[in-house]
Amino acid sequence: MSSRVNSTTTPDILVRNEGTVFVFCPLTQRAKEWIEENIHDALWFGNALVVEHRFAWALAVGMTDEGLVLA
Repeated sequence: MSSRVNSTTTPDILVRNEGTVFVFCPLTQRAKEWIEENIHDALWFGNALVVEHRFAWALAVGMTDEGLVLA
């Protein structure tokens, strides 16, 4: 999973592959609000949303389709 981020774009969400799960760490208020509104039964680890591999790609596409910038 990769996205292009130019030097003038501030990412909304940091995405990391942690081996068995993907971690989506919201960096902006907009990202936090999007997750609250769109993800039901979210599993949080600290401030990061934890997602199984099988759901990560669709989640990332949904986020970018809504204009969020992933890094």
